[in-house]
Amino acid sequence: MGRCDGRCTLVVICSLQLLAALQRQVFDFLGYQWAPILANFLHIMAVILGVFGTVQVRSRYLILYAVWLVVWVGWNSFIICFYLEVGHLSQNRDFLMTFNTSLHRSWWMENGPGCLVTTVPDSPLAPQDHHVITVSGCLLDYQYIEVVSSALQVFLALFGFVYACYVSKVFLDDEDSFDFIGGFDSYGYQPPQKSSHLQLQPLYT
Repeated sequence: MGRCDGRCTLVVICSLQLLAALQRQVFDFLGYQWAPILANFLHIMAVILGVFGTVQVRSRYLILYAVWLVVWVGWNSFIICFYLEVGHLSQNRDFLMTFNTSLHRSWWMENGPGCLVTTVPDSPLAPQDHHVITVSGCLLDYQYIEVVSSALQVFLALFGFVYACYVSKVFLDDEDSFDFIGGFDSYGYQPPQKSSHLQLQPLYT
């Protein structure tokens, strides 16, 4: 029962991770954030691997899933520090998120709750084929929305890591106990043979 509860809980956590990652992937696509898009894709693949390992009782897949969650926590911690401009990090370094392929920033910058976008016409600061905008009236700045999203990912990843370690340990213990018993091979298991009712008679010449 304990193993079943752990497996069910881990499947629920992985499902929540998938929903959160897909939601984040959509908004990162809208904002042309290529680095987060790549990271989200890898995370989705790892979570699917974790679900498969949980359902199919594959401890190795769960170990790989747990290792990825450590990397995922590190990535989201970097995102939090990036948007809060901790240390020498600055949001003006757009190439960190877009690989220096566009001038786009977070989709929430212009589409956050209550935000009013105003275009500044004929601005000398606007690059070619671009325009300058001002954003005002936001109930919550976009960087805090990104921070909350990353914090949610860290929260789910920590729970997923704990349960992945627990369930994989249960799987490994079961495998060790089965090997200790020896399975069928150690008993020299052979299928039952049909008894013959034929009687041999001597042959006289």
